[in-house]
Amino acid sequence: MNFTFGRLASLIAFSLLAAAPAPRALAAQQDPAIVKTDKGGVRGVVHDGLREFKGIPYAAPPTGELRWAMPQPARAWSGILDATKYKSACPQAARYGIPEASDDEDCLYANVTAPWAGKADKRKRPVIVWIHGGAFVGGSSALYPLDHLARSGDAVVVSFNYRLGVFGFIAHPAFAPDHNGGYGLEDQRAALRWVKRNIAAFGGDPNNITVAGESAGGAGVCMHLLAPEETTGLYNKAIVQSAGCVTPLPTVAEGKEIGKKMSDLVDCKDESTALACLRKKPVKDLLDAGVTIAGGNIVTFLPVTGTKTVPLPGAEAIPQGKFVHVPVIMGGTRDELRLYVAYAIQAGLSVTKDNYVAELTQTYGKNADAIAAKYPLADYSSAPAALGTVWSDFRPDVGINNCIYLQTAKLLRKSVPVYEFVFADRNAPAVTTNPGFEMGAVHSSELPYLFPHFDNTRQVAGPDLQGGSKLIAEQMTAYWTSFAKTGRPVAGNAPTWPLFTADSDVMRFAPGETALFDASSAHKCGFWKSLYPSILTQ
Repeated sequence: MNFTFGRLASLIAFSLLAAAPAPRALAAQQDPAIVKTDKGGVRGVVHDGLREFKGIPYAAPPTGELRWAMPQPARAWSGILDATKYKSACPQAARYGIPEASDDEDCLYANVTAPWAGKADKRKRPVIVWIHGGAFVGGSSALYPLDHLARSGDAVVVSFNYRLGVFGFIAHPAFAPDHNGGYGLEDQRAALRWVKRNIAAFGGDPNNITVAGESAGGAGVCMHLLAPEETTGLYNKAIVQSAGCVTPLPTVAEGKEIGKKMSDLVDCKDESTALACLRKKPVKDLLDAGVTIAGGNIVTFLPVTGTKTVPLPGAEAIPQGKFVHVPVIMGGTRDELRLYVAYAIQAGLSVTKDNYVAELTQTYGKNADAIAAKYPLADYSSAPAALGTVWSDFRPDVGINNCIYLQTAKLLRKSVPVYEFVFADRNAPAVTTNPGFEMGAVHSSELPYLFPHFDNTRQVAGPDLQGGSKLIAEQMTAYWTSFAKTGRPVAGNAPTWPLFTADSDVMRFAPGETALFDASSAHKCGFWKSLYPSILTQ
């Protein structure tokens, strides 16, 4: 070989040039607002020590042949996808005076907020995946600002949308059997798999993921715990707010009856052609059918059991150990269902001393007189407040109540670490218009303590927290994010939160009173167990 020095230099220069990235690729590598996902690059925004990305597709739009089908992978894209704005909420009707509504099925998108300390920072941070609530028929990830948890907890925080109501939580004889009635939950699992594959690119640790949610979102967390064959390995810890994993749920056969009502209402009555017929119906027609079917019932659209999505109800699965064994934070609010009494009053219901027992009978049947004696009107500021307290302590048909949370925790603690809480700040910002009675710490009232200014709308225009409420928010944020990091809730200037091993090991969050207390006694769970021993077995 007879190379001259000049030729050698030319070859070296050529090889270096060939190895160098194109100018645009180099710019992308240097731009902290651009992240490469498994389907393509996304551009977010960088500000105040954070990187924010919105509207990243985690699955294909569930339209056409994908309506009532398992979520499919999103298509890859070329170039850099704009990820600076939220995408549409999944189809839903306006409800309970909340103005959010949507008829857009192209809605399966995720959002990521991550701390940014410069390119030299190579830490893999804990990941919190938040599942929004909305009674399985509403809600949107756009309602929850993620920056506070990300910044305060030095964590990567993810949220996403999933199919709702008749599109995500309805079973039907014409649907495929393995996941019938579970498409909304399967969307959530597709999002969790997307996080597992992609979160390292955003600075998150794919081996330290906490799945969390409130209300229907908390129930979603429960359902993921109850499906070990589908979800084992997708997360390492769980936070369940205002949902009981041992709540009685309908079977898939019972769920199909709701689905048949829907198809009848939109004139898709022939079972052999029902699926094709339903897939051609306008979104609005299906939403209207869902509203008609539900009426005033808040539990029309629930996850069903008896499929691969949710094989067994929690009361059977957890004692048998058939669930994902991870540490759990669990609890809810002191006055949960006073909110739904308020909604009922806003819809025209009148709750008075004269019909108090009659209203109890509507929910509890023959047990109404015993309940009225245990919860006498003289102990409360009004009949609506009394009814709301009864419902909040225990309802056999709704998983939003304090005794069902304790029942779940008692079964879980036999196998996994559990930390139990009750949010009891009766100074929490109002989450609905004044119904004319004392609301207290109602359902969803803790959300502004983790997501500042949350107000159930995309305006995120709730008030600043004041005084003792602000301190509670700081403590809760510290507990939640430390749990995400280590599996143990720890907060400075706050009480030690022990494992839940007895009824008195429950953390109560109240101004000037944040401390352990006996939640079973406070919510009369012994009394409720005497009336409903088949549900409250422990």
